[in-house]
Amino acid sequence: MTVPEQPAAGVLIRHGHVLTMDPDLGDFPGGDVLVRGSQIAAVGPGLAGHGAAEIDARGMIVAPGLVDTHWHLWNTLLRSMSDGGAGYFRVSVGLGRLFRPDDVYHGTRLGCAEAISSGITTVHDWCHNVRGPAHAEAGLRALAEAGLRARFSYGYAAGHGNDQPMDLAGLAALHRDWAGSWSCGGRLSLGMAWRGPGGSNPAMRVPPAVYAREIAGARELGLPVTVHACGPRSACGQIATLAGAGLLGPDLQVVHANCASAAELAALGAAGCPVSVSPFSELLIGYGLPRTADLLAAGLPVGLSVDTTALTGNADMFAIMKLTQGLVNARAEDEFAMTARQALALGTIEGARSLGLGSVTGSLTPGKQADLILVDTSAPNLAVFTDPAQMLVTAAQPGNVRTVLCGGRFLKRDGALVTLDPDAVAAGARAALAAVRARA
Repeated sequence: MTVPEQPAAGVLIRHGHVLTMDPDLGDFPGGDVLVRGSQIAAVGPGLAGHGAAEIDARGMIVAPGLVDTHWHLWNTLLRSMSDGGAGYFRVSVGLGRLFRPDDVYHGTRLGCAEAISSGITTVHDWCHNVRGPAHAEAGLRALAEAGLRARFSYGYAAGHGNDQPMDLAGLAALHRDWAGSWSCGGRLSLGMAWRGPGGSNPAMRVPPAVYAREIAGARELGLPVTVHACGPRSACGQIATLAGAGLLGPDLQVVHANCASAAELAALGAAGCPVSVSPFSELLIGYGLPRTADLLAAGLPVGLSVDTTALTGNADMFAIMKLTQGLVNARAEDEFAMTARQALALGTIEGARSLGLGSVTGSLTPGKQADLILVDTSAPNLAVFTDPAQMLVTAAQPGNVRTVLCGGRFLKRDGALVTLDPDAVAAGARAALAAVRARA
């Protein structure tokens, strides 16, 4: 299914409570947002539409689309399968070995449908089950069809031998053909999902010669790199290892960092490394409490992450922001350590900045891409209009998201998905999972 084009004269969203998340613009109660082409043309009260199709947003909060900074979309097919004694890694690796390209497609497409439904317009697809070029292309096809803004981080295969480099030739070939095949007008970008020193289990450790060769391959291509590091206690010291090898840099996103020492946080700050925090997965898998406040105090760019619904169950960024605020306040024993608006920034503009997309998305700033959501406040959980930022962080749910635009194109309108057929997505995912289980 192709992404429908925006009306030729643009779209004018009228009379909504506009949260721009741009500190220079502020909020506009009863404000308008004018979209021309893929961009935000103007924001403010009483805008002239000049023939643009109008949307009446009275009773709605108009906000930037939410930004995910690390999500293993392929294993959405394994939703809520990590409990019962097996554990996330055993399930994702054991069944991931059996994934065919179509399984990656259906898992990724299911995740995309949930992202759109819940107001996420930017995803970072951390694809650590690239079993060959066809698997990568299947994931990319799902992203392209969905119409989301996405970074596709090309990774290794589930169960890949630790002493063998990942498929660097495949990554280079994809990079070479990217502009002609997968850019989608700049909506999709390419990166590397890197193993780094490997997992916390000694059996998962990657030799320095191997991981150094992998990151060098990405940097030769000028690609951003992302790595899991210092998650559980057993993985302490991984960031120090990378720092000692001179491998940190602003192009390297670190995921988790729960057990990072003060010296390691300082090293990340000195190198300008962004960090992705995934509070639900970190709690459920036993990594300990997220270090969000420490990361922010160290001056690091921080974004929020779904991580994997195989472990966390769903992709509710509203709940992730709420949990983030709550954990920061709880650790500080201070109700005001983090405000709802600060948590909302982590899920929008700060998340975009952490992915290097701060000039592209994350706020309703004229000239940026028109990635935005309309949240209907008429449902009982939002029916009393108070502080809109706090409403989004503490009260909103995915079902309140009425309309979603990405790059000026409708992905969801009046509560219905536009680019994806939810019944077909669900049926395809169910059939794919049944086939994987049968092979297992």
